[in-house]
Amino acid sequence: MAKAAKTAIKTKDARAAAEAKNWTKVIKAVRSPKTGAYTFKEQIVHKEKIKDFLAQK
Repeated sequence: MAKAAKTAIKTKDARAAAEAKNWTKVIKAVRSPKTGAYTFKEQIVHKEKIKDFLAQK
């Protein structure tokens, strides 16, 4: 029975892994208007929304 339980867990993880491939961690450099120093804004974004995230000010 332990083998059957392991198999059931793997199929659930495979579905989650397939969904996780649609997300990307995006890092954007943002310059401070006050000091001129760069800071980094990180966010996990769906692959279809990457251009929208990078276009934001």
